[in-house]
Amino acid sequence: MPLYALDDHRPDVHDTAWIAPSADVIGQAILAEQVSLWFGAVLRADNGVIRVGARSNVQDGAVLHSDPGSPLTIGADCTVGHRAVLHGCTIEDGCLIGMGAMVLNDALIGAGSLVGAGALVTEGKVFAPGSLIVGAPARAVRTLEPGEIARLRESATGYASRAAHYAADLQPLGEDRPGPAVDDGLAPA
Repeated sequence: MPLYALDDHRPDVHDTAWIAPSADVIGQAILAEQVSLWFGAVLRADNGVIRVGARSNVQDGAVLHSDPGSPLTIGADCTVGHRAVLHGCTIEDGCLIGMGAMVLNDALIGAGSLVGAGALVTEGKVFAPGSLIVGAPARAVRTLEPGEIARLRESATGYASRAAHYAADLQPLGEDRPGPAVDDGLAPA
């Protein structure tokens, strides 16, 4: 497992969490049950605590970092999209952080909110629960409907199921791996 101690700090990972082989977890990271960290994700808790709540997922290439005095907290049932950057902020339960979004120190994203792809949430910005947050700098453009909020949690549930599948069935292939398993039209006849 790609876990690293730094100084006296070691990651605390629940037995049911799944971490992709190419993800890195460093220092004071706390991962709750059924958390999933996908390929290329980095959780660098060298300056302060990073907490990831139950059933939350951190997708491929995302970077999470904390600063002294600015811990990073992700609530339960959250989705952090591909290549998002979270830095010393608080993401409450049931949120979705879109692909490539950035949320900076001391910002707070209220429960059941959606931060759109590519948004930039500046330092110290606070958003109410159920907000649709877009733009750079980010602003709330409306309140999400109850059905929309429910779908955000469904994303986290889907990733928890997908992580269980990967935990059970992902197999690395060595240099002696067989040829293509499907006919891709490229292999000679």
